[in-house]
Amino acid sequence: MNKEELFGKTLSELQLIVKELGLAKYVAAQITDWLYKKEISSIDEMSNLSKKTKALLNENYTYGVSKPISVQKSNDGTKKYLFNTLGGKFIETAYIPETKRNTICVSTQVGCKMACEFCMTGRQKFHGDLKAATIVNQIRSITEWKKVSNIVYMGMGEPMDNLTEVLKSLEIITSDWGMEISPRRINVSTIGLLPNITEFIQNSEAHLAISLHSPFDEERAKLMPIQKASPIKDVIAELKKYDWTGKRRLSFEYIVFDGLNHSEKHVNELAKILNGLKYRINLIRFHNIPDSPLPSSKIDSMLVFQQQLKDKGIITTIRASRGQDIDAACGLLSTKKLL
Repeated sequence: MNKEELFGKTLSELQLIVKELGLAKYVAAQITDWLYKKEISSIDEMSNLSKKTKALLNENYTYGVSKPISVQKSNDGTKKYLFNTLGGKFIETAYIPETKRNTICVSTQVGCKMACEFCMTGRQKFHGDLKAATIVNQIRSITEWKKVSNIVYMGMGEPMDNLTEVLKSLEIITSDWGMEISPRRINVSTIGLLPNITEFIQNSEAHLAISLHSPFDEERAKLMPIQKASPIKDVIAELKKYDWTGKRRLSFEYIVFDGLNHSEKHVNELAKILNGLKYRINLIRFHNIPDSPLPSSKIDSMLVFQQQLKDKGIITTIRASRGQDIDAACGLLSTKKLL
């Protein structure tokens, strides 16, 4: 009989477990401390639990942390970890060390349903949602997990398409009983799924990033099929119902395709449709993927576009490409060959 894993359980779930096992309620808090704060690899290492308690837990559960099966290291220090998931499928996770922060980019699905024209993950299609335990495991199981300062939900999959498990993973990561990482150090990206975005905003304090890439409906629809079901103007209208002037940050991710989506008319339309929001735009270099007709970004064009946006009073940054040589950069995560 396959035993359930303790890792990935919330405090309330563990309280039910210890109650069913006839254990004191405080044992649940002891277990979360071992699961999410300490460096152990088995239930037997939970040293402040009695032998009887550990025996009961071992009889019914496993510890649950699963190590990556391989790692690649980029010339710039970025690491790409490969994980095996249930059903023999694989996911990838990127760890990006920097001078002032260490960011981990986690996946939320095996593959993706959204079929964005510029993304390798979408090309391998959808193969399943990840449980919260598997999402959090991507952080906890790597050797650098205690050095992680920032988390971005920008890996494989669409987070809002797996919202229940994403919210559960955020609870584990941010709670006092969990990893205690501030939601202000977490950024969740979405291509714009309504009404899921509304539920996310109301039930999380993490930052939100919207994949935009064009302010024009027809042009965006060619890049992102979701535009037809969930138009960006409807998404923006929903965002305008909330206050973004505090510590919670709203940003728009904008992949630049040379000669396609960075003209003066794009600048003017972006300023128009985003008026009334407090936000920033992150410009991202397009990394070529096989058989794509989309033109790669040129840094000179991106710099001009950035300045034009700044002249409109829009905070605009150019995101540095990291891990491109190991296919760990934005839009390149994919395990298609391993499926």
